[in-house]
Amino acid sequence: MNILLIEDNPTIAKGLKYSFDRNNYKIISTETVKETKEYLLTKPQINLVILDITLPDGNGFELFQNEIKPLNLPTIFLTANDEEDDIVKGLNIGAEDYITKPFSLKELLARINKVLLRYEKKSIIKIKNISFDMDKMIVKKDNDIVELTSLELKLLHLLFLNVGKVVTRNTILDKIWEWTGNDVDDHTITVYFKRIREKLETDIITTIKGIGYRIDDEK
Repeated sequence: MNILLIEDNPTIAKGLKYSFDRNNYKIISTETVKETKEYLLTKPQINLVILDITLPDGNGFELFQNEIKPLNLPTIFLTANDEEDDIVKGLNIGAEDYITKPFSLKELLARINKVLLRYEKKSIIKIKNISFDMDKMIVKKDNDIVELTSLELKLLHLLFLNVGKVVTRNTILDKIWEWTGNDVDDHTITVYFKRIREKLETDIITTIKGIGYRIDDEK
């Protein structure tokens, strides 16, 4: 589990790295806005960001909004700034949490775990033994990747985006046109979903006769 720590206090950074290593978190540390921007350009595998507001060359709020938020990285502000307006601002602009210094390491770890669990549930939807990683566009049956064509993957993604709702044939026709530029008919849609079902080897996709298809969430 990789955590990007953006913190210009070397004492805090060193202490967190030591503690996180013991909890199986790998810390990548940057100290400035410039260094962070350069690092993010390498497209690193980051699971969570811990971000200070006051940095030597800029503002953590702006760094979050301009560079981090577009990458869809869950972020916790960790800062000495305990002004109520700033706390509200941090949460309103999309941060997962806001923790003020001094802080309890146990509390920070607990909040990190909670954010990661919540984020994982958002990005990975599991129905029976089929899981769909909505960010990585990977489908697995049990722990094995199911190989789908690009179009099959998009069609299944469309159903997973609308779990519990019927996706109509007209919507599917429109989407196929949008994705491929091809004008297909109802029979072709039936063939596509037949192939998807065969590859998944499961009954999670329900046909609503004459209307469309639906995947139901298990309760």
